[in-house]
Amino acid sequence: MSAATLEDDGYCVVEGVIDGETVAGIRAELTRLFDATPLGRDDFEGHRTRRVYALFAKTRALDELAVHPMVLDALDRVLGPAQLSAPTAIEIGPGERAQPLHPDDAIYPVPRPHPELVVNVMWPLDDFTKDNGATRVVPGSHRWIDERPGPDAEIVAVTMPAGSAMLYVGSLWHGGGANATPRSRVGVVLHYAVSWLRQVENHVLAVPPDVVRGLPERLQELLGYNVYPPFLGYVDGRHPRRLLGGDRATR
Repeated sequence: MSAATLEDDGYCVVEGVIDGETVAGIRAELTRLFDATPLGRDDFEGHRTRRVYALFAKTRALDELAVHPMVLDALDRVLGPAQLSAPTAIEIGPGERAQPLHPDDAIYPVPRPHPELVVNVMWPLDDFTKDNGATRVVPGSHRWIDERPGPDAEIVAVTMPAGSAMLYVGSLWHGGGANATPRSRVGVVLHYAVSWLRQVENHVLAVPPDVVRGLPERLQELLGYNVYPPFLGYVDGRHPRRLLGGDRATR
């Protein structure tokens, strides 16, 4: 991964991170979940798009991606202590229109410029093309303060093969593309935020404790069973992992 590209452009793509067999297995598992998921409710979610929330309550297929060493390294360098915030599986259906451009950190009332609060990793499970809804980005827009993309803004459709990983910071203007093909386009975006912010999705409620107990320790931490140093997030003065039967405490 090019740290310089991520810093300069606000995003970067690394190809060949997961192999074809792994991609096929994850895609098959998500197909089951998409079949039970309604279409989106508005222009942002997409009226011909399905979005699976509470992913780590519903499948174990993404556990290794969430704690991939490349991802954890990027989180450490860009955010420091981090947590999963809004992981979502996305199936953009045929005929879907382009999603409005937006920065993911806009939900937080923090004036720009500010240190990065969010890092996203998009995992394409299909080849992303300009025609089937590849994520669109405005390179360098993570450095903007009050600007919004105008009619002359440079908008790039990030094409990449399945099995790649696209990392982008939360201050970058971006959005899903339109799908002009007869086939759905599937990807998973794992959205991380610094640990002192509230998570977009409340994973402590969404993922049952009995499920969390069986997960790797690092994934437990990313789901919220952790503290932001020195003690933000403790439970009864102790490390929240004690609720899962762990023996480590911070106080």
